[in-house]
Amino acid sequence: MSEKFVVGYDGSDVAKRALDFAVSRAQAQGGSILIVHVLEWSPYSFLTPEEIEERHARRTEELDRAEKALMAPLKATISAAGVPVETQIKYGHVAKTLCEVAKKEGATQMVIGRDGDGGLSSRVFGSVAGSLVQVAPVPCTIVP
Repeated sequence: MSEKFVVGYDGSDVAKRALDFAVSRAQAQGGSILIVHVLEWSPYSFLTPEEIEERHARRTEELDRAEKALMAPLKATISAAGVPVETQIKYGHVAKTLCEVAKKEGATQMVIGRDGDGGLSSRVFGSVAGSLVQVAPVPCTIVP
């Protein structure tokens, strides 16, 4: 069975390091990469039809922009390195969404980056890395 690495990616330097790590592991093990970009989106319960339509239009624009500016170039670069790669863009809570994707896609490992700048907010509310190591359905590698 070949490895399937789900990589949480947001375009940051730490995410790039995590992706580089996953690509090197996939090359060494004959695995594949699934890059997942999660856009946090808080749904509101009480919206007018006009507000719902406006949010839908913004959401569509955001998805299109993320695909063209972030995911398409990554896919081309990783494919050129000889690693099978797929991309997904999702809305939701980052850790929860990454776990759902990993389960659904049959991932064997998750990889994310962390910057170590966990200020007060991450200590109070928790970081993505901290959340994932507690609830990940598969082994999770955190790349500094």
